[in-house]
Amino acid sequence: MNVVIIEDEKFAADHLEKMILKYDKNIKIAAKLESVEESTKWFRQNDEPDLIFLDIHLEDGLSFSIFEEVKITSPIIFTTAFDEYAIRAFKLKSIDYLLKPIMQEDLNISLEKYKDWNKSNKTFIDVDSLFELMTNKELKYKERISVNFGQKIKSFNISDVAYFYSEKGISFMVTHNSSEYPVDYSLDQLTGFLNPNEFFRINRQLLISMKSIKNIHVFPKSRLKLELHPPSQKDVFVSIDKVTKFKEWLGE
Repeated sequence: MNVVIIEDEKFAADHLEKMILKYDKNIKIAAKLESVEESTKWFRQNDEPDLIFLDIHLEDGLSFSIFEEVKITSPIIFTTAFDEYAIRAFKLKSIDYLLKPIMQEDLNISLEKYKDWNKSNKTFIDVDSLFELMTNKELKYKERISVNFGQKIKSFNISDVAYFYSEKGISFMVTHNSSEYPVDYSLDQLTGFLNPNEFFRINRQLLISMKSIKNIHVFPKSRLKLELHPPSQKDVFVSIDKVTKFKEWLGE
């Protein structure tokens, strides 16, 4: 069986590959793709795989954009941090979905489900219908977030948050008044929960709010260095592959 993984987080893609091969070492990972552009190019040049693992949010847009460029009939297992509405849509329109962070047991169940689906010769998913469900729904983003504070739980308005960052696998929230708390969500999950007009994932470690940006410095080769408020303990650069989208986000 040939499998393609479409996921813009390298660590997540590598981890998923290891779990797939743990399930069956004979499965061939035909490609690991990180963006809409890269995926579109790959599908134009290669035969379709037996199965696709597909993240929804990619570095250059929603993965549904791939299907606007190329016709794909392969079955799909979605990997997602989306809300319950989206999960219901995935249940109706896809073979299966895996909610991040992905567990080995859940992956095994999805692959068994694929085998049963494949044997039954069922028609595979209607991507257009799923895309319509996703884009036509009224999006509701988180307005509050709760954190553990000692032996208590404290709740904050999302508008109080300057940025989120990840370090050694743990996510932290920094508020505009310089308070800092660990949170139970990954940056992938937070990206799905928060209004994209207000928050932007500038690199693998940082998800910032528009209000946290104090200054932007332009470096050679179009590199952008940000001054945040409150200040970050490390230099903050926008990933090269996100610079164009970041500038668009600032304009919006």
